[in-house]
Amino acid sequence: MFTSIAGRSVIVTGGTKGIGKGIAKVFVRAGANVLITGRNEKDAVSAAQELSSLGAGSVTYFLGDVTDRDSSAAMAATAVKRNGGIDVLCANAGIFPASTLINMSEGDMDLVFDTNIKGTLLSVQACLPALTESGRGRIILTSSITGPYTGFPGWSHYGASKAAQLGFMRTAAIEFAALKITVNAVLPGNIATEGLAELGEDYRRSMEMSIPLRRLGEVEDIGYAALFFATDEAAYVTGQALIIDGGQVLPESMAALEAID
Repeated sequence: MFTSIAGRSVIVTGGTKGIGKGIAKVFVRAGANVLITGRNEKDAVSAAQELSSLGAGSVTYFLGDVTDRDSSAAMAATAVKRNGGIDVLCANAGIFPASTLINMSEGDMDLVFDTNIKGTLLSVQACLPALTESGRGRIILTSSITGPYTGFPGWSHYGASKAAQLGFMRTAAIEFAALKITVNAVLPGNIATEGLAELGEDYRRSMEMSIPLRRLGEVEDIGYAALFFATDEAAYVTGQALIIDGGQVLPESMAALEAID
């Protein structure tokens, strides 16, 4: 049985929808006091109301931009003021607009790199004093199988940013070890988020057929992995990347999956 994290202060950037909201949901259910962040007030209000109904931990929201240093500092200050400190930072905020490399503008590159890489570093820097004060600080990055392990046309900038997060993680884990702060990453595969339904059932079925478990992951699946990294029992785990993908990266070809049908 894991030690309870009830009452601990958790920030989930990009926590107003998708995987971020799933991570926040798991932490709220575990009794944590969660600050979710995002840029859209309607999404933030809706997510906070939904998560608050779980009745375990508390949840509030902060409107901000992870690409801005002052906004990141204000986010950290808000968590300290409302929840008494910061024990866990889930640096989840990210974007994945599609663009083939031949058509990709410099602006397309900057948008993805600023949010996914710079946003991660700024969030960590802003929260570092409070994480140090905690004495059991946890930093959990949301990377992806895309980039570190797989590729997909249109996502070269996204894949590069997700691989870069893991490079950051390894050095940060060394630098922060003396502060008793661990740094780890979750790497989602294909996860059922709000936008998936818009792509239709045929698209979903084609995705499921590429996964050995024959289903998409749920956002809470990523949340449970993040929760493990946040526990006292994971205090000796740092600089590690955990794939949560239903086995998607395992087959060497579709023939391997056809062989088990």
